[in-house]
Amino acid sequence: MKKIVPLVIIAPVRDEADLIRLTLESITQQTVHPVEWIIVDDGSKDNTAEIVEEYAAKYPFIRLVQRPDRGFRKVGGGVVAAFKYGITQIQHTEYQYIAKLDGDMSFGPQYLEIMFKQFASDPKLAAVSGKVFREEDGKRVEEIIIDEHVAGQFKLYRRNAFEEIGGFVEEVLWDGIDVHTARMKGWNTKSFYHPDAILMHHRLMGSSDKNVYRGRLRWGRGIWFMGYHPLYALASGVFRMREKPFVIGGLLIIAGYLGAALKQAPRYDNPEFREHLHKWQLAQIKGLFFKTKTK
Repeated sequence: MKKIVPLVIIAPVRDEADLIRLTLESITQQTVHPVEWIIVDDGSKDNTAEIVEEYAAKYPFIRLVQRPDRGFRKVGGGVVAAFKYGITQIQHTEYQYIAKLDGDMSFGPQYLEIMFKQFASDPKLAAVSGKVFREEDGKRVEEIIIDEHVAGQFKLYRRNAFEEIGGFVEEVLWDGIDVHTARMKGWNTKSFYHPDAILMHHRLMGSSDKNVYRGRLRWGRGIWFMGYHPLYALASGVFRMREKPFVIGGLLIIAGYLGAALKQAPRYDNPEFREHLHKWQLAQIKGLFFKTKTK
């Protein structure tokens, strides 16, 4: 019998029949199992629910719950709303860790075991993940995230840290707001490379919102809402020009940010957070500039 860890995983899914078996197999083959895995079917039109039920019949820790169909895929906020619904369905209330997992991921059998070793070595570690890759032309291509960030596709949290930051906000850039809030409150967050802890993403990041171009515009509007400093927003757009869709993707991020700025679109209403974020972002830019100058 495999060791059970005090972890609850919540996976909001919608129309993932083509990929969810990869995620189901990845979790069921882990060297340690969660005490509970709640899969929230957020209005699927395909046979996602039937596939989950097939696995739930074999593995008692898997449980399917269903939400009424809102009629469309609501990227960002919809995922968090489904995740929050999943929290209300938790039966094993003495859990110590909580994770949000996407239904289009795969990873090796030691993934959770390796993540829990990171928690054991750092009592101030709030959240952790491996690095994210995708298959492209027969090769593994990394979806770049900085080491202080945590992959939104499989975000694993220490419960007391998660509750201290107030959980996730129902907005597009929820998976950036949470990390910076945790660091603002004195916690550590990290992603790291380990050959046995690679997260394989089977959908191009940002492409679930009809197409990747629309996704990049949404990304730009999201970093405006989150409160990005203009210089960091520009730098982010330039950096993302190296990823598919090359050049245009980064330009669309910048365009989305500027469009939201010109419209004076709403921003995350937390001045302390934005002040902390700007200080951190400007330090990152300064560090990059001086690193370049001294080479």
